[in-house]
Amino acid sequence: MLKILPAIIRPAALAVALMRSSASGLASAAFDPTVSPPKVNSDPTLLQPRVVIYDCVCHLCHRGVKWVIKVDKDVKIRFCCLQSKAAEPYLLLCGVDREDVQKRMLFIEGPEGCYEGSTAALKVASYLPFPYAALGALLIVPAPLRDAAYDYIASRRHRWFGKSDDCIVKKDVELLERFIDRDELLSREDGDDK
Repeated sequence: MLKILPAIIRPAALAVALMRSSASGLASAAFDPTVSPPKVNSDPTLLQPRVVIYDCVCHLCHRGVKWVIKVDKDVKIRFCCLQSKAAEPYLLLCGVDREDVQKRMLFIEGPEGCYEGSTAALKVASYLPFPYAALGALLIVPAPLRDAAYDYIASRRHRWFGKSDDCIVKKDVELLERFIDRDELLSREDGDDK
């Protein structure tokens, strides 16, 4: 289940979370306060605000991303492919795993919170210019109703719209400027997505 982020992210807690998500795979490792933590990757792409993490092999999801990029002239929203390594710190920070995001997109607004499903989509819309920002008003509709519609479409999206074997955005190189995992996507060889 998605955890809402506190108003202020404590750097020490984030450092511990990032340490536990390291390549060693020791997510259950005990924290020892007497041991100095390893240097945490300070790459600014790891914690950018207003990032959408989505299934980049889904055709419907890709169309949605292309549409947001087209209407978001002020470049308020950034993107990250679920299948990339750059998504890992965000998933850990929000308390979700890849399987959760396979079912529902994830929007990390920043210190204010993480959102999934219909709430994520409407939060993204609220950052777009008028008239699209008005869609954010639909947040007044109870989440269970919105999520029922979202989940109905999400569970059928691959059947209705198709799915690729490879990350679709790599075919639209001009879109990659909006992706926090751009370098990773460009460095991958075809077929080496996971």
